[in-house]
Amino acid sequence: MVKRVSLWNAGCPVARSLDAIGDWWSLLIIRDAFDGKRRFGEFQSGLGISKGVLSTRLRDLTKRGIFETVPASDGTAYREYILTEKGRGLFPVIVALRQWGEDHLFADGEARSSLVDREGHAPVARLEVRSADGRSLHWSDTEVVGS
Repeated sequence: MVKRVSLWNAGCPVARSLDAIGDWWSLLIIRDAFDGKRRFGEFQSGLGISKGVLSTRLRDLTKRGIFETVPASDGTAYREYILTEKGRGLFPVIVALRQWGEDHLFADGEARSSLVDREGHAPVARLEVRSADGRSLHWSDTEVVGS
């Protein structure tokens, strides 16, 4: 098995982000947290992930400040994992992955979950990249500068 190389000191924000949350289990755990899961057992049963892998991912995500643990909301001795402000900042990432998957990974008419606004139950609008002055930007309208 190839040893994973850390990208934490890379000059690219995408590389550093992938170092923090780039494996699929981490992103699925974060997705489930947005869907209201908070306990180890909820994550494990929902994802079908092994206890060891889940424990490692939750420990790493907590160490990186994406989750924090708090006493269980029902007063039991359990701990719950809640997204921090840093973790909640990943919401647009999860929405972007969802929308990309809807566009490219499902056949027409194939059943899938959908993200809706709680208030009116209308589908969430498409994410869009905009310039500082509000113009809609396509990938070819941007460039990376600096390191």
